[in-house]
Amino acid sequence: MLRRSHIVVLAAAALLAGMAAAQAGPCTAQIAQVEERVAQLQANRRPGGAGEATAPQSLGAQLHHQPTPNSVDSAEQTANADAEIALGRARRADNAGDAAGCGAALQEAMELYGLQ
Repeated sequence: MLRRSHIVVLAAAALLAGMAAAQAGPCTAQIAQVEERVAQLQANRRPGGAGEATAPQSLGAQLHHQPTPNSVDSAEQTANADAEIALGRARRADNAGDAAGCGAALQEAMELYGLQ
């Protein structure tokens, strides 16, 4: 009887493990990698923006218009909000099994986060 209960427990554990693997979408691993990279970027962020990535010079910079700290913060918040929306689309497409939709949304999120 004890042996039979062990078999039932092992079979249930195997079934649950199989269900967890079956629930993973076509780009679940890639989404997790992007989320980890975003978390690392946020953890490594230095106060005052020192050491952050740079972008090509804008027309405003060529005209000697300097961005204000508020305009920089606002632009960053907008980009991060847009990236979170794209990451949400990637999660929904992943849950639906839509590999192409997930990949496109994930690519957009990576570009908005500056991970390209």
